Amino acid sequence: MRLFSLILLLPFAVGAQQITVSTAASLTDAFKELGPKFEASQPGATVRFNFAASGVLLQQISQGAPVDVFVSADQDTMDRGAAQKLIDTDSRENFVTNSLVLVEPSKEGTGIQSLQDLAKPAVRRIAIGKPATVPAGRYTQQVLEGAKLWTVLEPKFVQADNVRQVLDYVSRGEVEAGFVYRTDATLLGDKLKIVLTPANHAPVSYPIAVVSDSKQKAVAQSFIAFLFTDAAQQVLTKYGFGKP
Repeated sequence: MRLFSLILLLPFAVGAQQITVSTAASLTDAFKELGPKFEASQPGATVRFNFAASGVLLQQISQGAPVDVFVSADQDTMDRGAAQKLIDTDSRENFVTNSLVLVEPSKEGTGIQSLQDLAKPAVRRIAIGKPATVPAGRYTQQVLEGAKLWTVLEPKFVQADNVRQVLDYVSRGEVEAGFVYRTDATLLGDKLKIVLTPANHAPVSYPIAVVSDSKQKAVAQSFIAFLFTDAAQQVLTKYGFGKP
């Protein structure tokens, strides 16, 4: 059974300049605001978004999902797309950065102050993205392996399908801790607390590229170019993303 959403299979008007952008879940809020701005800047063009974990999105594309632009939350996933010839490598750009943070619920938190505190009995469940498909999960694994805690903490892991699911688990108090992006953590304000920002992982850099099988490559390229405009960068900055 193919993974991609059925909404992507709906037929569109012949000749319509419509593109589908499959993008990492952490960009959901920013891209929902950017969509109408792009359409206003590109008369006749429309954009639809498909949000999920980067690895899942790449799998959808490899299975034939009609996607025009792919945005990953890590370089490794985009590298795999390039190796499989699923993207136009000449169109690849890095357009924003982010950072990984450890968070706990604001209410009834256990008072985590360090990575080592995650091994304490009071921390029973730790939400992480699935390392196989979720870049935030791979960054988390790098952090915990570097601290020699991955094997120790593995029985506590609650693995999520994407970083937004991790955020939900923590904000609802279903886990004592979780690893998310700073941009996600700031969205929920006082519902959770950022405990620390680990540094021992690969830089969180987001690449974007036109999909090789896109039927709207000119519009897809225009969308990428739009993200580098002042108007788009202001929106991305508002949501906490850094410069590439």
